[in-house]
Amino acid sequence: MPQLDRTFSVAPMMDWTTRDYRAFARTLTRHALLYTEMVTTGAILHGSPRERFLGFDEVEHPIALQLGGSDAGELAECAAIAEAWGYDEVNLNVGCPSDRVQNNLIGACLMGHPEKVASAVRAMREAVSIPVTVKCRIGIDDQDEDKDLSRFIDIVADAGCDTFIVHARKAWLEGLSPKENRDVPPLNYSRVHRLKASRPELHIGINGGLKTLDACREQLEYVDSVMVGREAYQNPWLLAGVDEALYGEPGPAVSRHAAARALRPYIARRLEEGAKLNHLTRHLLGLFQGQPGGRKFRRHLSENAHREGASLAVFDDALGLVAEREAAAVA
Repeated sequence: MPQLDRTFSVAPMMDWTTRDYRAFARTLTRHALLYTEMVTTGAILHGSPRERFLGFDEVEHPIALQLGGSDAGELAECAAIAEAWGYDEVNLNVGCPSDRVQNNLIGACLMGHPEKVASAVRAMREAVSIPVTVKCRIGIDDQDEDKDLSRFIDIVADAGCDTFIVHARKAWLEGLSPKENRDVPPLNYSRVHRLKASRPELHIGINGGLKTLDACREQLEYVDSVMVGREAYQNPWLLAGVDEALYGEPGPAVSRHAAARALRPYIARRLEEGAKLNHLTRHLLGLFQGQPGGRKFRRHLSENAHREGASLAVFDDALGLVAEREAAAVA
């Protein structure tokens, strides 16, 4: 099995990193590792149709499925299902701070139960041949960021996990909302850097607050990989520079218009399958951010893509409102 290159990845984000966003991302970068939204074990094992939770387009490779759960047996079963569906990696969510997942012992609260995470990782690794990875925080609530994070990593690594993506913020399960947990706890990049220095044999990736490729390059001097979340969604053109800046190869998009046109066949196919145009185009609203005509593009899609029977013509009309310029991919 070829080794996954995790140098740059797009973070799993609920309601954002859908299959349609990921197909769009592939018009901008061939190399970035893409993650699904978190999918719970219950959704996979009991939801119907399974395609709703696991379906993806072949163009999305390399792609990782992020799982939410804590029962080792259920996670192992879901990991095996993910491998059968063709995913390149399965990732366990140990970082989401929402109340809903806490109540089901999913996400960041698992940082207080490293032995449970280790049991889950061990069971998942025994069930699949694809990589099993963990995304976590640097701690929760009053945990010591050095001692408790090191203990968590040591216990889970002993179960066979060699890849950790660390969101460089604590999660406060009491007192902060999930939205506040994305911004209020201070970033502590140096804590993740120390983790990598102390465990050089592990793959340590960093996540949180990264907004530019220069910032990503700076982090790669200390860690093995970077993961970008909201900036990759709200300002998707950032992805157009990833391949050249971090992989040394030209990216697929020579302009914003070219990226949008490259997605047209996918949009047409999804519309034929019954998808709604606004569900597809909402992921492109930030494509022309800061460009002349960008607001007109967003407004036209926002006002018309949701209408009954909205077709590719609506998308084309919106695209026509933005002046096309000769531009390099990183402009």
